[in-house]
Amino acid sequence: MKSIALLFAAVAAASPAFALEKGAAAPQFDLQGLEGAVKLAKLQGKLVYVDFWASWCGPCRQSFPWMNEMQAKYGAKGLQIVGINLDANSADARQFLAATPARFSIAFDPQGATPRNYGIKGMPSSVLIGPDGKVLLEHSGFREADRADLEAKIQTALGAVK
Repeated sequence: MKSIALLFAAVAAASPAFALEKGAAAPQFDLQGLEGAVKLAKLQGKLVYVDFWASWCGPCRQSFPWMNEMQAKYGAKGLQIVGINLDANSADARQFLAATPARFSIAFDPQGATPRNYGIKGMPSSVLIGPDGKVLLEHSGFREADRADLEAKIQTALGAVK
């Protein structure tokens, strides 16, 4: 846990002073996942919700059931959720996933390159990427009160896709 906290501090320190701007092209990623490679380029044409998480993140435990629900509810309409784990030790992530299963794509980035590229400052953080590969929304943290607002933004984005 301490090593990932240090890694995340280094990521935040090395990040630009601003995160991605709405309408900017989302940085590409090609990461190892639970079921093979997870590549943003392969998801073009879908609405992609990228969530950055770690095993030690309390709010991440709250966000996973919501993301499972969103994937089940909107997957057939074009939503793909990708959870990018930042634990230095994948065993920690796998232990988290055993207790809090994910019904969406999981990728691993133990070096923290992807959150650096996205300008992520805390966890969980999420980025909604349109079918054209451009950033629609960034969100930091996860609270019960965020659920309805985030779902409404997903619905709006899916409505614009049609």
